[in-house]
Amino acid sequence: MPYAYLLVSHGSCDPRQEIAMQQLAKLVNSKLESNLQKSIIGGVMSLPKCELVGTAYLELKPEPLHEQIKRFAESALASGYHRLKILPLFLLAGVHVMEDIPGEVALAQQALGEDIIILQPYLGSYAGVQQLLAKQIAQSTDNCHNQAWILLTHGSRRPGSKKQVEAMAANLGVVVAYWSVAPSLQSRVKELVSAGYQKINILPYFLFAGGITDAIARSSQELKLQFPAVRFQLAEPLGASAELADLIWDLINQ
Repeated sequence: MPYAYLLVSHGSCDPRQEIAMQQLAKLVNSKLESNLQKSIIGGVMSLPKCELVGTAYLELKPEPLHEQIKRFAESALASGYHRLKILPLFLLAGVHVMEDIPGEVALAQQALGEDIIILQPYLGSYAGVQQLLAKQIAQSTDNCHNQAWILLTHGSRRPGSKKQVEAMAANLGVVVAYWSVAPSLQSRVKELVSAGYQKINILPYFLFAGGITDAIARSSQELKLQFPAVRFQLAEPLGASAELADLIWDLINQ
């Protein structure tokens, strides 16, 4: 019997993010079910009734994360799954990834009384995410020769949390700005304008649209008014796309 999988995100009051999580889980679940059906053609094993892929949230839910994990794991075990893989859908190695989620997983494991949970590395640690961003940059770059890209991410005050995203930005040939820590989007834009760039592309390094991406869009409009001689282009966050589902498919089959 295959693994069951649980996608874990931060949680949000914005319904768009929960809808996107459900859409992403369905995309990944369809891939897994299709693969499982192919593997048992001609056999006697039937598909389990439990969903292969579930969703859970670290915050802003009535149940704490460890209770959500426990409930999904019990349902999976009852359907014949013997292991549960948890994939944190986080892009940066902040406190949530390094401390909060491992702590919640340990509580769930203790409550279950069985060693059935495997906590995978967070999504942003995989090279495939960089490939998705590179594709997005290539598709959005036009023939303007004097343009720059800003990779705008949330940021974390945890020591060392910037290393991974800054290394990725260097590989992509872009600069990094942070929404919650320095350097800010505004300061990066001022640097690039002073350097003579005529077009500035902003790529939000977020999974789904939400309150922060709305605020980024408003900030982008303000920058256009502040620097009317510069062209600004705001890209979309990663989103619940087939490409992201393909990446998750690759990760959970490693």
